[in-house]
Order: sequence, then structure tokens, then C-alpha cells
Amino acid sequence: MAALDLLGRRWALRLLWELRVAPLGARALRERCDAMSSSVLYERLGELTAAGLIAKDDHGDYALTPLGDDLGAALSPLDAWAKKWARTKPKS
Repeated sequence: MAALDLLGRRWALRLLWELRVAPLGARALRERCDAMSSSVLYERLGELTAAGLIAKDDHGDYALTPLGDDLGAALSPLDAWAKKWARTKPKS
């Protein structure tokens, strides 16, 4: 349940999603998540780092660790489902 508590926190999955392709700095992450405050950004980055899912690279950017990469692979089916849902959900 600890993993669900961490991943259920606001913006946590979004940050991991944004890091799936390449490392990004804090400024770039905040730009991709424009409604996120800087205090929440750094709080989530700290939590995800403490959990071993991300780490700073040699350039000071945040990158997925091997464990974070494994989580990304686990989220791929959810992404596929979300894309299908987006195509089929009723218009409101």
C-alpha cells in the first residue's frame, strides 16, 4: 500500500511520466506541468527520490532509476487503456 500512497499523491505519476523518455531539470518539469507550484514540485521530487524511483544525474537533471523504469513499464498498459478510454468516452 505504501507504493499506492506515494503514486496517488498529486502530480507524482505525471512527473514519472514526463521523465520516461529522458532526464529533465526542475524548470522543464514545471513547464510541462504548468499548474504545479514549485513547492509541490520539489516536495514530489524529494519523495520520488527518497523512494528510489528518480535520481539526479551528473548534469543535475532528474532521471528515472532502474526501479523507476520498471514502474514505467508497469504503467504502459494503463496508458494504452487511457488512450482507448479517451476515444470512447461520451462527450460532456
